[in-house]
Amino acid sequence: MAVPKSKISRSRRGQRRSHDSLKKINSSECSNCGEMKLSHNICPGCGYYAGREVLSSDQD
Repeated sequence: MAVPKSKISRSRRGQRRSHDSLKKINSSECSNCGEMKLSHNICPGCGYYAGREVLSSDQD
């Protein structure tokens, strides 16, 4: 059976887990409609990206 050779300190355990936290979502305001959207993504509200319409808004 695998058994640890020595105790892992709280500091070393924390260093290993330092990248496990949740990341902040980078959201920005849409320049066309003002709704919050993910950066570098099409706006779900109006279908605009980089100042031009990518998705037509009548696709319901």
